[in-house]
This record gives sequence, structure tokens and C-alpha cells, in this order.
Amino acid sequence: MTHSPPGLTIPSGLSPQRRRLLTELAARNDADHGEDLLGLVLSGSVGRGVATERSDLDVYVVLTDGGMGGRRTTRSPDVDEIPVPLSRLEEVPPFGSGGWWFRWSFAWVPILLDRTEGRLPVALHRAATVTPDEAEAILVEHDRLDGWLNHAYRALKSDRDGRGLERRLDAAESVPWLLDVIFTLAGRVRPYHKYLPWELREHPVPGWEAGELLSLLETTLDGDPAAIRTTFARVERLCATFDDERSVPVLTPVFEGWGDELQIFRT
Repeated sequence: MTHSPPGLTIPSGLSPQRRRLLTELAARNDADHGEDLLGLVLSGSVGRGVATERSDLDVYVVLTDGGMGGRRTTRSPDVDEIPVPLSRLEEVPPFGSGGWWFRWSFAWVPILLDRTEGRLPVALHRAATVTPDEAEAILVEHDRLDGWLNHAYRALKSDRDGRGLERRLDAAESVPWLLDVIFTLAGRVRPYHKYLPWELREHPVPGWEAGELLSLLETTLDGDPAAIRTTFARVERLCATFDDERSVPVLTPVFEGWGDELQIFRT
């Protein structure tokens, strides 16, 4: 019989097979690494309670730097086991870097084992959080706000000029930029598309009702100019609120830089 390491906590609702796999994984890593094993984190669909019968277990094995010993990710039909040093989790990869997209892997996930005296949950929360200074860099320096305005503007111009295909293409291209804007303004890393509806419903974004935002996204993908204009009005207000909390406005000038061109959003 496999004995669970002290402190192991497995979420309720998992199948007996998945509970057994997690217990065996924890026991094996505890035996192999001892004091170098600092924690276990369950990510992926299972960790967020949206698994299907085809979902595997995505488990981050958190180790000391010395405990890594050249370990690499191992994958099987049932379990992906991903070793990572705590020191790397405590780093914060900036937007646009190779590590940026991994930050959402640690959003809304259960910690199965923590031997770090609280450092691990702090690191996971920080990874999935966008600070005000990061938000300014993402929205302004990386042009996510201006980029969304540009694609949405082109879609509305194509609609005005009767170019249906071009309208839909530009509207669809605006959506990833829009999602970066929405989640950045909320102080959060944008989720992977697979988890977007789940996160909006389970962890609502301030200023947006889940069903409304999902509907706006779907109709925007269809090139609906009314959806683009409705979204614009909401984002403009949220950007003004963001600036109200700063000593110097940084987002309002982006809108002002467009001058009269923004009238197409308000028509």
C-alpha cells in the first residue's frame, strides 16, 4: 500500500484512479527527493475541476535548485510530471517573454503539498497577477490597448465601406488584443482560450458579466459593429478608472491620440 507523504492534500471529487495516481506520484517524489521536495501543484483541467475522461494530470513538482539534478518533464497518457525549482516560480517573466504564457498555468490551482512555509502560494499568486506597473507596460509600451483600437477601427471602417470579409477578419484579429486589455485592466494574466468561459463564470472579471462578455466576443468574431462599439464604450470607462488611480494618466492619452478618428466607435 502506498503511504501519502505528511501534508498531502488531494482535492475532493477526483476519481479513485486519479487519487491513486497523485498519491503514488507524491510518495515516489518524497522517497526520491526527501528534503529537496518543496511542493506539488495540480494544474490543468483536473486542477480546475473541468476535466473530461480524456484529461490527464498536470503536476508541477517543486524542488530546491539542488534537487533538480537534470530532471526533465515526463509525459504519459495519465500524468504529465513537470519538475520546477521554487526559485524559478518566484521569478516573474515579463509580458512578451518566453515565460509569460506559463504564468497562467498557476492561476486558480490547488496546492497538493507545501513545505515552503508559505513561499509557494505567494509565488503562484504573483505569477497569475498583473501589477499596475506591469499593466502600464503591457497596455502602453507593448501597445496592447492601441493595437486593439487599431484592429477594431479597421473593422468598423470596412463595415462602413461595405467590405464584409475584411470587417470580419479585422474584428476577429482584434479579439486577442482585447482579451489582453480586459484581463490586464483587471490585474490578471489572460487565460488560455480553453479556460476562458470557465474563468469568466467562476472568477468574474470586474466590470464584466460573464454571459455578456462571452456574447460580445462571439458577435465580435462575426464582425458585428454593434458589439465592437459596445465593447469600446466599456473599455474606455475602465481605462479612465485605471487612470483615476494613478498620479499621471497613461491610458487616456492613448485614446486622445486618436483624435476625431474615434468618432466611428461612437456613431
